Amino acid sequence: MRAVSAAAALLLATGCSEGGGNGPAGPAAGTPTRPAASSPSPSPSVTAPPAKGSVRVVSTVARGLRSPWGLAALPGGDLLVSSRDEGTVTRVDAETGGLTVLGEVPGVAPGGEGGLLGIALSPKFAEDHLVYAYFTTESDNRIARMLYDEGRPAGQQLGAPDTVLRGIPKGVVHNGGRIAFGPDGMLYAGTGETGETGLAQDRASLGGKILRMTPDGQPVHGNPEADSVVYSYGHRNVQGLAWDAGKRLWAAEFGQDTWDELNLIRPGGDYGWPGTEGRGGGDGSVEPVAQWPVADASPSGIAVVRGSVWMAGLRGERLWRVPLSGEKASAAPQAFLEGAHGRLRTVAAAGGNRLWLVTSETDGRGTPEAGDDRILLLEVE
Repeated sequence: MRAVSAAAALLLATGCSEGGGNGPAGPAAGTPTRPAASSPSPSPSVTAPPAKGSVRVVSTVARGLRSPWGLAALPGGDLLVSSRDEGTVTRVDAETGGLTVLGEVPGVAPGGEGGLLGIALSPKFAEDHLVYAYFTTESDNRIARMLYDEGRPAGQQLGAPDTVLRGIPKGVVHNGGRIAFGPDGMLYAGTGETGETGLAQDRASLGGKILRMTPDGQPVHGNPEADSVVYSYGHRNVQGLAWDAGKRLWAAEFGQDTWDELNLIRPGGDYGWPGTEGRGGGDGSVEPVAQWPVADASPSGIAVVRGSVWMAGLRGERLWRVPLSGEKASAAPQAFLEGAHGRLRTVAAAGGNRLWLVTSETDGRGTPEAGDDRILLLEVE
């Protein structure tokens, strides 16, 4: 088990998004009382996963990463990882663990929970070689794309950022930051309300939302409002996005003092913040499919593998498994790796029954050990 320093403990007590809340621990996480949302597309017939799962650490893919945040898999099997505080993108050799810095993203202004956050490859990466990034600048959070040119010298392989969306509110905390391309080829982003709780319910603001846009950053047909990239609202700080076999979108969200959430996302859904945290708000907002006391989770990245949502916990220092049956959990969430690798930032599907898991001990709230931070390869069921 990793010890938590006094400085880290003080940060955890502040109630900010990545450190979790400061309220009392509640009961153990459980299954939902009702489905969270309707699906935007029909679900195929899928056998529900077993109630209990398993996790095995296969190998340590990479060591010595500094404040890693986003992860993207290249077609050949190597990985790209972003550094929140250094503003760089690094290529990880999946066979040797060797690290090659592609370059620094211009305009990144690290601070607090802001910096270079999520990354994603263009759906046409084999043709256009574009890498998308969500990052904090001096004035806002924004999404840009850059040409990745392997033929250039190391450190100079990223082209100038081409901004596709700007004006996402920034703050010391709650910057969101996860981006991913969905099954529909559209770009999705999870944002935070920067600690200004009113932004989550303000439809004109991009803060406290899940956004859906074309690869060029334009609103998409089927969005709740034709001229807006806002897809759902009432979120506190979304850092996890993933789709299941039925093309349903799931999102992980930080609570404040009581409950962290796993939500099934529907277009136009109000997810309750700041009026509601967890289930039972009674205000008509969409209730979470699963919830956790903030000390047990503080969720960041999620992935869907073998019919279950796998969720990385920062303050909770554990990997959660939520088996799914359609639009609800089919069994109670189950925790793995508790305290074994410290804070966990990102989890991503690695093909078959495998996951990549990125630790987050060098983000200013952990207790780094020699070799931190790491990317682990897991086998899960």
